[in-house]
Amino acid sequence: MKKAVLLFVFLMILVSCKSTLKPISFKNQQEIKKAVNTVLDDWHLAATEANFENYFNKMDSISIFIGTDATENWTKKQFMSFSKPFFDKGKAWDFKTLERTIYVNASGDFVWFDELLNTWMGTCRGSGVLEKSNNEWKIKQYVLSVSIPNDDVQAVIAAKKKNDAIFLKKFN
Repeated sequence: MKKAVLLFVFLMILVSCKSTLKPISFKNQQEIKKAVNTVLDDWHLAATEANFENYFNKMDSISIFIGTDATENWTKKQFMSFSKPFFDKGKAWDFKTLERTIYVNASGDFVWFDELLNTWMGTCRGSGVLEKSNNEWKIKQYVLSVSIPNDDVQAVIAAKKKNDAIFLKKFN
């Protein structure tokens, strides 16, 4: 009997904790995706135009930028310091989006995405997270990866073997 009562109490707690969050409509998801696309397109354009303020205003104060090198895991402040000389010269980088997929969470205040890019490094992939706060979308994290055709992986592994060995020593 005691077990039955405990089970009943547990089930009542479980049922009462059920979320009352109503998933957002398809129309709202499409509006969110359009807004996020605009933020990301404007962000890439700001880099192309070497507009430092517009570029970094799209990023949250606690955002992280993860670059193509294993050492590039920057806070916004660190990434600003690294990037400033490029922007000051009037030539940052020019990433053209080839395709992008955006995913929206149930409450509509958080998205994640992946994109295929045409860059000076060739084809790259970007992915990241944005959060809506104070009615504004901000980039929380961005990850840039150089895409490598599977047939070329062995040559890339050989080319980076020496530098990887040096880098990995700090983890031993």
